[in-house]
Amino acid sequence: MEIIGQVEDIIYKNEINSYTIAEFETDEESTTVVGYLPFVNPGDTLKLIGKFVEHKEYGRQFKIDTFEKMMPQTLGALEKYLANGNIKGIGETIAKRIIRKFGEETIHVFKYEPERLAEIRGISEAKAKEMSESFIENWEVWQIVGFLERFGIGAEHAKKVFDLFGTKAIEDIEANPYILIELTRGVDFKQIDQMALNLGISYDNEKRVASGIKYGLIRSTYNGHSCVLKDNLIEFVINLLDVSTENVEDGIINLKVKNEIVVEKREDLEYVYLYAFYNTEAEIAFLIKRLQKAKNVKKVANLKTELKKVEENSKIELSEKQKEALELVNENNVTIITGGPGTGKTTIIKNIIEIYEAKGKKVILAAPTGRAAKRMTETTDKEASTLHRLLEIGKIDEDSLYKNTSNYEGAPIDADVIIVDEVSMVDMFLLSYLLKCIYQGTKLVLVGDVDQLASVGPGSVLKDLINSGEIATIHLDKIFRQAAKSKIILNAHKVNNGEAFIKKGEEEDTNEDFFFIKEISQEKMLAQVVSLCTGRLEKYGNYDFFQNIQVLSPTKKGMLRNKRTKQNTARTVKS
Repeated sequence: MEIIGQVEDIIYKNEINSYTIAEFETDEESTTVVGYLPFVNPGDTLKLIGKFVEHKEYGRQFKIDTFEKMMPQTLGALEKYLANGNIKGIGETIAKRIIRKFGEETIHVFKYEPERLAEIRGISEAKAKEMSESFIENWEVWQIVGFLERFGIGAEHAKKVFDLFGTKAIEDIEANPYILIELTRGVDFKQIDQMALNLGISYDNEKRVASGIKYGLIRSTYNGHSCVLKDNLIEFVINLLDVSTENVEDGIINLKVKNEIVVEKREDLEYVYLYAFYNTEAEIAFLIKRLQKAKNVKKVANLKTELKKVEENSKIELSEKQKEALELVNENNVTIITGGPGTGKTTIIKNIIEIYEAKGKKVILAAPTGRAAKRMTETTDKEASTLHRLLEIGKIDEDSLYKNTSNYEGAPIDADVIIVDEVSMVDMFLLSYLLKCIYQGTKLVLVGDVDQLASVGPGSVLKDLINSGEIATIHLDKIFRQAAKSKIILNAHKVNNGEAFIKKGEEEDTNEDFFFIKEISQEKMLAQVVSLCTGRLEKYGNYDFFQNIQVLSPTKKGMLRNKRTKQNTARTVKS
């Protein structure tokens, strides 16, 4: 639906993407509106298109799909717009004088007769010209929103376009629509391409082919890849643009000469990278090797004696693999500890903390997500933070990752030993930022399981570092007795080994914490999930549905979609 009114107050605005919560006044009512509103201030008159929704905490709101900024409909609204501080040199007093002097002619004066503003006390001719230019610029800026919507780019990206191109944005985009491809994730290439063709750009135009190549590389990063096979890229671009192999190969050569892409040959295959991605991979390799080759100044003398103390204090006898892991950490500046669930990774982390802190060393714990950091804190009794908080880099602007990563600098980390858990979830850019912040001589311990959840961003950091054979790595494969009592852990290892689940009664000394229930219809599966959550699991533990059970569903839509998710999960029921 469509509503027209005035922005009374901005309750919240995200400075990065202009997501806004505002108080909005129409002729009928005052309501809260939420959505992307770049270049909008109190006093602005807007036409909003969207729908009313019911927020579970804040009640009725109007959710904005698109908007159009309109000329103020009344003199009162125009005065409020002029006084909102967005136009240079105009405050409340001057705004009142302008409206009182020119009334209905005010907008005409600003646009076409700015010299007349100097008739008002307090406004010089130079100031009048500046006010007029500021007024016109403000009204030109918001037109970018409507212009971008023609290409499937929403209002949330309009501010970024303006920051890049200024008031010439529309002119620059019309001259070369393909510059929008590199602007943000999820743009509709076909719409942009069609506009370019309509403007007279030929099928084999160099800009068109170059944009198709970069678009193919950008698309591949959405799936976690840092590079693609050259032959696959050529085939993709041919199908996308309907051009010849020769056109694409020429385009690759031109982009390579301009340092926008890198072509790397490995054995008999060629891989193509966006320049920033190649540099990041090279940077990771350089920084890790440099850290690895630095003098081992944090080494603990008489480690075997320290290990005996640890065993006596904890009353736990360490396995040979666990001792080997601790020796590797002591002998190397960079160490990888990997293994499946229940193989003793957490015990090793606790022992590292105990041994090095006993020697007066500062140990820092970190993980890629808040949940992983919280779990690390719970299992070690030592505060862990997210990598983003540790590095003080805030939210990473993913849209610009493939353009320039050199600006992302974190704060140097004051630590003797840094332990990062769940490294399988760390992408190439986050690892690069981490390595930039580590002093030479600091020990870095990377802990994770390559079979666990992969990173959302590009790169398979943990897997590739292990496969490189360049980093001291310990593979833990023994399931410890306490963990072996859990069918969840045993079955996780069986899945990784390509084996069938343990059937009921096959393992006598295990907990009944895992059930595989096979159903062929969504209706029956839904009935099973409801039954499990509303009573059947009580015989295995006192599980409250809203506090202790998490239901994971395979899709966002359909009968089995995920309706509610709660943390503090004691058991996971999978449909």
